[in-house]
Amino acid sequence: MYLYSLTLQRPGGVVCATNGNFVGGKTQEIVVARGKTLDLLRPDESGKLQTLLSVEVFGAIRSLAQFRLTGSQKDYVVVGSDSGRLVILEYSRERNVFHKVHQETFGKSGCRRIVPGQFLAVDPKGRAAMVAACEKQKLVYVLNRDAAARLTISSPLEAHKSHTITYSVTGVDCGFDNPVFAAIELDYSEADIDPTGQAAADAQKHLTFYELDLGLNHVSRKWSEPVDNGANLLVTVPGGGDGPSGVLVCAENFVIYKNQGHPDVRAVIPRRADLPAERGVLVVSAATHRQKSMFFFLLQTEYGDIFRVTLEHEGDRVTELKIKYFDTIPVTSSMSVLKTGFLFAASEFGNHALYQFQAIGEAEDVEASSATLMETEEGFQPVFFQPRGLKNLVRIDQVESLMPIMDMRVMNLFEEETPQVFTLCGRGPRSSLRILRPGLAINEMAVSQLPGTPSAVWTVKKNVNDEFDAYIVVSFVNATLVLSIGETIEEVSDSGFLDTTPSLSVSLLGDDSLMQVHPNGIRHIREDGRINEWKTPGKKTIVKVGLNRLQVVIALSGGELIYFEMDMTGQLMEVEKHEMPGDVACLDIAPVPEGRHRSRFLAVGSYDNTIRILSLDPDDCMQILSVQSVSSPPESLLLLEVQASTGGEDGADHPASVFLNAGLQNGVLFRTVVDMVTGQLSDTRSRFLGLRAPKLFSATVRGRQAMLCLSSRPWLGYIHQGHFLLTPLSYETLEYAASFSSDQCAEGVVAVAGEALRIFTIERLGETFNETVVPLRPRAFTAEEREAARKECLEAAKMGENGNANNGQQMENGGGAGDDEDDALSDEQYGYPKAESDKWVSCIRVLDPRTGNTTCLLELQENEAAFSLCTVNFHDKEYGTLLAVGTAKGLQFWPKRSLAAGFIHIYRFVEEGKSLELVHKTQVEGVPLTLCQFQGRLLAGIGSVLRLYDLGKRRLLRKCENKLFPNTIVSMHTYRDRIYVGDIQESFHYCKYRRDENQLYIFADDSVPRWLTASHHIDFDTMAGADKFGNIYFVRLPQDLSDEIEEDPTGGKIKWEQGKLNGAPNKMEEIVQFHVGDVVTCLQKASLIPGGGECVIYGTVMGSLGALLPFNSREDVDFFSHLEMHMRQEHPPLCGRDHMAFRSAYFPVKDVIDGDLCEQFPTLPPDLQRKIADELDRTPGEILKKLEDVRNKII
Repeated sequence: MYLYSLTLQRPGGVVCATNGNFVGGKTQEIVVARGKTLDLLRPDESGKLQTLLSVEVFGAIRSLAQFRLTGSQKDYVVVGSDSGRLVILEYSRERNVFHKVHQETFGKSGCRRIVPGQFLAVDPKGRAAMVAACEKQKLVYVLNRDAAARLTISSPLEAHKSHTITYSVTGVDCGFDNPVFAAIELDYSEADIDPTGQAAADAQKHLTFYELDLGLNHVSRKWSEPVDNGANLLVTVPGGGDGPSGVLVCAENFVIYKNQGHPDVRAVIPRRADLPAERGVLVVSAATHRQKSMFFFLLQTEYGDIFRVTLEHEGDRVTELKIKYFDTIPVTSSMSVLKTGFLFAASEFGNHALYQFQAIGEAEDVEASSATLMETEEGFQPVFFQPRGLKNLVRIDQVESLMPIMDMRVMNLFEEETPQVFTLCGRGPRSSLRILRPGLAINEMAVSQLPGTPSAVWTVKKNVNDEFDAYIVVSFVNATLVLSIGETIEEVSDSGFLDTTPSLSVSLLGDDSLMQVHPNGIRHIREDGRINEWKTPGKKTIVKVGLNRLQVVIALSGGELIYFEMDMTGQLMEVEKHEMPGDVACLDIAPVPEGRHRSRFLAVGSYDNTIRILSLDPDDCMQILSVQSVSSPPESLLLLEVQASTGGEDGADHPASVFLNAGLQNGVLFRTVVDMVTGQLSDTRSRFLGLRAPKLFSATVRGRQAMLCLSSRPWLGYIHQGHFLLTPLSYETLEYAASFSSDQCAEGVVAVAGEALRIFTIERLGETFNETVVPLRPRAFTAEEREAARKECLEAAKMGENGNANNGQQMENGGGAGDDEDDALSDEQYGYPKAESDKWVSCIRVLDPRTGNTTCLLELQENEAAFSLCTVNFHDKEYGTLLAVGTAKGLQFWPKRSLAAGFIHIYRFVEEGKSLELVHKTQVEGVPLTLCQFQGRLLAGIGSVLRLYDLGKRRLLRKCENKLFPNTIVSMHTYRDRIYVGDIQESFHYCKYRRDENQLYIFADDSVPRWLTASHHIDFDTMAGADKFGNIYFVRLPQDLSDEIEEDPTGGKIKWEQGKLNGAPNKMEEIVQFHVGDVVTCLQKASLIPGGGECVIYGTVMGSLGALLPFNSREDVDFFSHLEMHMRQEHPPLCGRDHMAFRSAYFPVKDVIDGDLCEQFPTLPPDLQRKIADELDRTPGEILKKLEDVRNKII
């Protein structure tokens, strides 16, 4: 089995972020690392965050820093990753790519304790960078420029010290003196050799300054001083004339200002009034804002509160440090203050946000200061505050993030064309159920009812130079309605259009006149109000029309074509007639190219399943240039010109080209390239869009031409970052559409469907899914969500396996007794009140996915928490479908894992599945981490025991068990009489149940220990699994062994009883192995498009979704494996990690082709594309077509 791996949704979580001027000029951008992708974001004029570039680096990005050489105009990015190399990137605006300026190798690859890359610090003047490991090694690189103003980098200078753990590193701002780096370190050499543990208890953290002597080219330890053992973060204080220099040390409960030869200035961090006394306060992220005359720091604590820190200083002596409460936002992994007055908050979990500053915290608020620090017997006197709503910040945009995906199901609950992906995301108060649909999100601006059922709609400008449209024209069966666009949209009658007839087309002709084509003629309305009419000859009527700004072709009934052109005076002149062999099905003329008077090509579709290209040149007017036969009569044609671009925003050089798009009656969209010189057609591609014939319209998206295809659902074809994407819109079926532009809505679409006129805009291009969020916003004291799926959906989808079990986030910070705040948003913004470590709260929720309403919410009492659930039908059908829930009471993970008791609750559905009623609960000896229905009974995995239960009157009755599993059972799947059991650290075990002997026994297991995080049943002999190191693998029992076991009357039991080597008698073999680079939490086999291939869909902790599609021909496998091989050689990953080594990080990659690498082919320079294509005996176009085809099979 060969698989093609493709990421469908890029990861949403952010590991680290940095901001600066990477493009050059006045704008500020943010570079964001999302695990293994690097994104460049920029807020646009309206404050919406746009993604300029997103690139896979095939490696784990661990740290980012930005620096600028003195006097230069743009910033560079330094990336610390798992490649054992330091990489410096520069953003190239012309080609829209990150360009690798330097790549310095210093160590082994992988995230190791002593290989640098975990910490990065840059000298504020951009003269040096330090890259440090968690332990021992630190390297300093000197940055400079050569005579041609190119960036140069020195050999690494070592600042190693063995037996030292590093907690944080930063550059100290000391003007143009020698660069100094500060680090929080802990020396554990004595603790290592002291067996009593006394030295470990006395170990002390130190703040150490390292000085780089630029003259001697040498790094030395300049100064070291003990610091609080709770110190975890360093923040650079501006220096060199702008401030006092030195660093802020953020420690548990304190912020301390430190500098060499300066006494400590210490202030206590204010704490929430409801925080238990034993909990400290740590700072988790920091941002600095500096202006010419002042600077301040924003520090965020682990509870989400932001504090503004200011220093009172005279020269370089700091007299006072003040910490003032600023605002509370969800906990971030990184904050960036932009010079344009924005704060970008990359959340630790859930959506990220962009805030605008309303004020900078000058107003009165709770403040702690070093001047008022009080010492008592117990320590320092704390300062208390109460969190409040946002006062200094206002949120203006948010970036969707699914991080972390806890569980996922792909089902078609809503009976739509494509299934929906239901994901459980987030944790604590920000958890949500998100319904993802393949397609782009739509923002509906207006819907208005019309007096009848319209057949078509157009928008026209009055002058070619107008920015906005003047009229919306709607055609009905026997009339035409003209609406003028202003502050409001209202009907007008003085436009000159004939309103007593239906219209076939309405458009702008020339520079300033309007034209209406109706069945009986053409009405040409001049700018001064004069009207010219052209009537059809005899009894004929106009059936089809194709036009651009200067040319019009009409088709009369019977197949006669008449061609008009606009002459110099603005008159419409008849040029040529042409008889077609039969009726014309559709027409289109290409747009007029820049600097020309006419377009050369006319496309005519006929009912005899052909499309002809005719010439409109005066020399060979109406001559047929080429003919293309298609599978079904064409319904609609669109000739779309792609502008010539040299290093356009998508980075590649395209000559101008014209694409012919045809919507056929069988629902297929047919695309082909028209040769600009000869008119020949080449490079055809087709794609099935839906059950109705697609109608094609031209639209404008982000200032570029795009194509709207209206089939049984609307689709948009557009170019995004070098790729042509054809993506459905998540909207209802539309009949007819036109692009729309007014001062309220610059780039919209106006469409008709049913009896309504709709105006909408298309949001966030380039995304694969759009989401509907059902917030599981808990009440005051439910810290944790459980989804029990509606009974209706279970019956509709026949989801036997695992019901909709969602083993959600088990955080040990359950809520306290609940607070009495009425503010509905408070928990989401402020987090839960914190409780002791062994307290749990949990609930079971029944949710109606259509409305998002919770129909039943059962709070679990007495410190119980739910861990697993499934639906089960027992033999005696007395109750019908029941819900089994596994819970644990008083579970503690530290210092030793212990629990008071485990239970299995049985609920029955009442009120047609809308709510639950407890039947009984059964106490068990461990935590039931997985439950599953099996042959009319309930299987439970309790610790290392697999047990079969039947339903009794008062409790569940044990029927059979097997205690021979190595550690803890975390997953179960059943098929016929086989049970596929997943162990937490020993991969899969295949079991059989013999009913006659009432015995469960293991007949096969895996030879590789795997820490399972997700599993899915593929077929009778095959399981797919994922481990906690980010690998996906498939194991299969060899066919001959499987047959032998099925034919053996004892089912392989005799061999099992002999007990060879503590393992099962048979071993599975690994048939697929692939390193995703992100912990996979859920796997499911599904097909995301009608008629598409079935693939395995996976979701990860970082919030990405991916698919593995099996190839069905050997020739495809050969083609893609060769393409992947050439891409590895010609286009190595950006951060210096070897692609093959990354995909084989733990086990050698086996039989999986990396689609993400292959899809980088369009971003290569054209000559490199041709070189690779020649090696493969193809053209670049054929390779792009192959990539598009395989993507279309998945989504």
